[in-house]
Amino acid sequence: MSAGSTFRLTLACVDRPGIVAAVGTCVFEQGGNILESAQYHDPETGGFFMRLVFAVPARISLEHFRFALDPVVKRFDMRVELVDAARRPRVLILVSRFDHCLEDLLYRHRIGALAADITAVVSNHEACRYSVEEHGHAFHHWPVTKENKAEQEGRLLALVDESETDLVVLARYMQVLSDKTAQRLYGRAINIHHSFLPSFKGAKPYHQAHARGVKLIGATAHYVTGDLDEGPIIEQEVERVHHAMTPDDLVAAGRDIESRVLARAVNLHLEQRVLLNGAKTVVFT
Repeated sequence: MSAGSTFRLTLACVDRPGIVAAVGTCVFEQGGNILESAQYHDPETGGFFMRLVFAVPARISLEHFRFALDPVVKRFDMRVELVDAARRPRVLILVSRFDHCLEDLLYRHRIGALAADITAVVSNHEACRYSVEEHGHAFHHWPVTKENKAEQEGRLLALVDESETDLVVLARYMQVLSDKTAQRLYGRAINIHHSFLPSFKGAKPYHQAHARGVKLIGATAHYVTGDLDEGPIIEQEVERVHHAMTPDDLVAAGRDIESRVLARAVNLHLEQRVLLNGAKTVVFT
């Protein structure tokens, strides 16, 4: 095959015979070659989910393939996303005072382990400005109060649109997004929760965990919804702890877990490995 492009396709629909054959035939007829393929049938809902990575000749544009695929999409009533794998997604990061997840993402971006462009960092505090600007990224300090919350969220959504941001990452952003904003960003806003959901919600989860004598702590990355910390889960991790550890020890261990879990969730999303399945997700690793 002559030098061309690599496309990624994800799809979801009600499962029925012929889906894989129809998609594969479309790729073949456009001169494509499948490089990766993963699929899942949900026995509870009857849903079908698929992720495909394939190479196409230089003569096949993204729009050309989208047009060729359209009859298949309509035939099976599919929800699809098709992108050029060479395009770097655009990410906007929200943060408050705790900067460990932010710093981890900035470092991964600098060394090329986060395959995305950072459009800006928005914070309701000034604490992270120096580090963000030292890394060469735009920093916006937008304090949030009860009186101006709607206005600031409006500015945030405007920035998302103006910067053509694909994904919003809440890297320990200690503000609850309104239902309206959460709905606007549904499926493209990821939060890191400093607990292994659903346990120990709210303030000081590690202190709650310590008081209960837990033996495992963890973190959860999930999509943002209007219900606090109830969005579809993308990634989780736990770590064993013991009775001699203080709350500060748990916090330190938790920082590392949070950073790892959030980074993995962000990369999974950027690589289109996460498909929404109602209140859950299908994650092709």
